[in-house]
Amino acid sequence: MAKITAADVRRLARLSRLRLTDKEVEQFKDDLDSILSYVEILQKVDIAGLEPTSQVTGLTNVTRADKEIDYGVTPDELLKNAPAVQAHQFKVKRVIE
Repeated sequence: MAKITAADVRRLARLSRLRLTDKEVEQFKDDLDSILSYVEILQKVDIAGLEPTSQVTGLTNVTRADKEIDYGVTPDELLKNAPAVQAHQFKVKRVIE
């Protein structure tokens, strides 16, 4: 397996929009090397005959039936109190620029 270089760490940092010091680059280089070495060990494990596991606790999702609730108010009644309406919807100021 190829070793992680300082240039690899700097490229990952740039792609992630992170600013790293030279000391941090060396630390992450060592950390990433350790992680990839462990992944290499895991790739050698024989998993033939094993079923995929997506959940190990035995819990199941608890769901409820959807119920339509009639509050006795029509959409038109709700919209009449809105400061601005467009295409039968509340019109609000832009949130994301």
